[in-house]
Amino acid sequence: MFSQVVAPFFGRREPRLRARSYLLGLLSSLERKNGWSLAEYASDATPDGMQRLLNHARWDAEQVRDALRAQVGERLGHLDGVLVVDDTGFEKKGRRSAGVQRQYTGTAGKITNCQIGVFCSYVDPDRQRVLIDRELYLPRSWFTDPDRLTDAGVPERAHFATKPELAWAMIERAADDPLLSFAWITADEAYGDNTRLRERCRDRGLSHVMAVSRDHRLVLGGVRTRADTVVSLLAPDAWQRYACGDGAKGRRFYDWAWIGLGGHAWVLARRSISDPTDLAFYRCWSVRPVALSELVRVAGARWSVEEVFQTTKNEVGLDHYQVRTHTAWYRHITLAMVAHAHLAFLAADPPPGREGPVGEETDGLATQGARPVGTIAA
Repeated sequence: MFSQVVAPFFGRREPRLRARSYLLGLLSSLERKNGWSLAEYASDATPDGMQRLLNHARWDAEQVRDALRAQVGERLGHLDGVLVVDDTGFEKKGRRSAGVQRQYTGTAGKITNCQIGVFCSYVDPDRQRVLIDRELYLPRSWFTDPDRLTDAGVPERAHFATKPELAWAMIERAADDPLLSFAWITADEAYGDNTRLRERCRDRGLSHVMAVSRDHRLVLGGVRTRADTVVSLLAPDAWQRYACGDGAKGRRFYDWAWIGLGGHAWVLARRSISDPTDLAFYRCWSVRPVALSELVRVAGARWSVEEVFQTTKNEVGLDHYQVRTHTAWYRHITLAMVAHAHLAFLAADPPPGREGPVGEETDGLATQGARPVGTIAA
């Protein structure tokens, strides 16, 4: 995997080997995966080499990201795949790290000093989950202070973009990739309530199931009304019970109902079995007629991104970085995504069992199991 996804984008041998050492450190059992610990794992006397890899070495994290997305398409791609868009917070001290400010993050459940990363993950029907794209959210306040942007290494071409706009940029890249197959896009209400994002998906012919707030406005029968008002008028037999995936306590069952809006568009409602007042709402659109069970499947896929965030932070150090520049953030996050994808590929298609001692054999696993370029996973 390293030879196909990372190595081709390094012109010099030294940073290329450094990147491999960085990835092996992310895949290791180190408790914290920051510059010092990764350097010690690679037998370096100081973290200077690892910091140079993230800040100054000549390589393009965008090219690595594109190669990773293509690998995901080849190894996990499925015609019923789902793109999931969501964001997560990275708590930070100070004010010099790119994009940091006091802002709300669901990761901490409060307003705190943090960076926000917007991510796109890929979920196949076999429930493999992989991050395939990322963007660092730069708050509007940052663009009122050019010196602060320069100090954090933000490129001159950068401009303010909302989280839904960052999400659309990632969706477009995925849709433009000929090796990545997917049928649906889903996101929470922070993105679903954005009319422009839904319109862009629809204009491009991208089917979607996006959560919206209970006071979301829609037009039904020529009358403008709220989503919760429309759903409250449904008859009891309009609700059907479906499972929308696996949870910590087994299958997650809810009652579901849908209302047609015309033109393969629907309002979807989810109701808790134990608490009928606990409702969630979705705006849905498809390029073709679909069954209610299909919309339920896609809505349930959204929760997978929370598991991806937890796994990448716990297993490959997604949030363990100690860098502050714009470039370094993208490089660390991209390499962490590569490391996590490697684990997902092994879970989906484990290499043949091998006998032998741990040590070099175990470390070698980090580059085993790669298929030749151009092969498609069944």
